[in-house]
Amino acid sequence: MTEWQVVWVPDVDRWGALPSEGVLGVQNLPAEVARIGLRPGDPVFVAPDGTVDADLLDFVRSPQFRILERETKRNYATDIRPLLTFLSARGVPWRRASRRDLVDYRDWRCRAVENPQRVGGTKWNREAAAFTKLFRWAKVEPLPVDAGRSEDRAADSVGSNVLWLTPRTWGLWSDTGLRGHTLAASPAAGWESRTELRNTSFVQLLLGSGLRRQEGGALLTFELPTQLLRYGRYCHGQIAAALTRAKAGRVFYASADSIRQVEAYIASERAWAIRRAQETGRYERLSELRVVTGVTTARRPVVEWVDRRGVPGRQELGRLGWRERQLLFLDGPDGPEPAWLWLTEQGLPMAPDRWNGVFAAANRRCEQVLLAPREREVRREFRLAEVRGRSPYATPHAARHSYALYMLVLLNALVEARFGLTKVDRRDFALLFGDPWWLVKTLLGHADVETTKRHYLAPVAHLELESILAAASVDDDRDRQVEDLTEVLARLARESQGIQDIDVLVAERVGA
Repeated sequence: MTEWQVVWVPDVDRWGALPSEGVLGVQNLPAEVARIGLRPGDPVFVAPDGTVDADLLDFVRSPQFRILERETKRNYATDIRPLLTFLSARGVPWRRASRRDLVDYRDWRCRAVENPQRVGGTKWNREAAAFTKLFRWAKVEPLPVDAGRSEDRAADSVGSNVLWLTPRTWGLWSDTGLRGHTLAASPAAGWESRTELRNTSFVQLLLGSGLRRQEGGALLTFELPTQLLRYGRYCHGQIAAALTRAKAGRVFYASADSIRQVEAYIASERAWAIRRAQETGRYERLSELRVVTGVTTARRPVVEWVDRRGVPGRQELGRLGWRERQLLFLDGPDGPEPAWLWLTEQGLPMAPDRWNGVFAAANRRCEQVLLAPREREVRREFRLAEVRGRSPYATPHAARHSYALYMLVLLNALVEARFGLTKVDRRDFALLFGDPWWLVKTLLGHADVETTKRHYLAPVAHLELESILAAASVDDDRDRQVEDLTEVLARLARESQGIQDIDVLVAERVGA
């Protein structure tokens, strides 16, 4: 047997009940794992003989690996595991891997006809980066693979995996996947989800703001936008630099409707989870907890707190990473309650990467309801486009992609309809205020507008949006203009690749 495995260090609230006699001779496994320097989300590589590889354990605890974001750690470990299995099948210890071994592995991963799970250039480049980091840390000479060498990088890499859903498709996905609706648009018999409002509120927040999963998933309650802009349709808030990919804070804009839904979650599901946790003493059992004593209103707000030992602390709000934020509690009327916005059923902070599981479960639910049994048996990557169109597929980042597309179409419509600009006038308007591409770039927090075009909207850049928008009726009623965008987006979906719009197929199935 040559198969390697990876196990993950659980979050504090995910260990579950452990045997009183200990595990593998260890009396307090969570404490021992923490003592040796492993953190929640860290991978542990298990060799085919069932032993933990000590060298790989050192790699996980090394400064080179520790500085990575949690999701990057998971991606790298997931990429390294099949390489370890490949080398074991050859009888080659991973520290003795040669350039020939990696060339053969790349050929298998990317080109071998007999491999039904070949990967593309973008995936290979990520794997090469993971292998390079490992072999560099282990001082393997010569380097079997080097992501800095052009010959070790794929030429067919693309910037990102763009995934779009139109607003009505998001509605179908949410109703079916998160609310448990049937094709008759009513909750299924026996459907029960105690986190339905939390899940739908999170999705609506991402769709209404364009925030990344970690940016929206690590918000504190007092960071939720409350200040309405003119006309009251959007609110604006501040995203902490520590939560962004570029480590630079920025203003974000969220639709007022999405904020109201989050507020409803706070007042109901979230309040219930907190009350249950307080009644069972769950917060009192936390090993580390910081009660916030104040938040300054300076240009750079500072959070002040006192820990369990009575030791005061303070830090700029923008410099608090998501792990530190999980430690912050507010002094509520019935005891401490988390400042972290999104909570588990147990009333504890929900780590940002756990939203992947929520989306995956919703995707499976959509397939269960919308696809025929024979269609579900075929793996998604092998399904015909017609079959894929019957079941929406979403990820947290797809909400950001969809927000970008919607805002581009909306801003184009507003520029054309509100100002009645000629092409010459539009050029002058863009010089003064920026064109819709530049405005979407600002909303997404990109440093360069070319990044917006290349990574998000390139598949529809060839379309003449002006001609499509001309088909939409325009009048002085703002709500009517927004409603007309539904048909615009449907047309984009019909004439472009990669945009999911559930239309005729689902309608036919409902009527069947």
